[in-house]
Amino acid sequence: MDTKYIKGILPHRDPFLFVDEILEIEKGVKIQALRKFTNKEYFFKGHFPENPVVPGVIIIEALAQAGGILVYESFKEDIKDKLPALVGLDNVRFKKPVFPDDEVKLTVSLLKSRSRLWKMYAEASVGDFKVAQAEILASVF
Repeated sequence: MDTKYIKGILPHRDPFLFVDEILEIEKGVKIQALRKFTNKEYFFKGHFPENPVVPGVIIIEALAQAGGILVYESFKEDIKDKLPALVGLDNVRFKKPVFPDDEVKLTVSLLKSRSRLWKMYAEASVGDFKVAQAEILASVF
């Protein structure tokens, strides 16, 4: 599923849309998506000019956006026109840096669903290496 589909769900736009493509979505279970961080990303100008690295918070945001798509697609009948929002993070870990031109695979799995609160496990990887992981809490208001 392409950017047009993603923009039909998420309100985010450039330069703060961090899901390029959805590879697979299994409603109520998991999503796999991609984000390619090009060398033209706005944050590389300051993080860090001599050795650019994708900020960890951006990787977490990409995972949260993928998780938002999973929740929306899985529960859109229940949440109507409301969009899931990030409300909490637990057990966040950064394992390896992400550099310009890295393609990051975003995998988010639903752990628990209760009323209007969802807990997910999220992993970001580059090739065979896990670069980040987190437990994400989302809700709608």
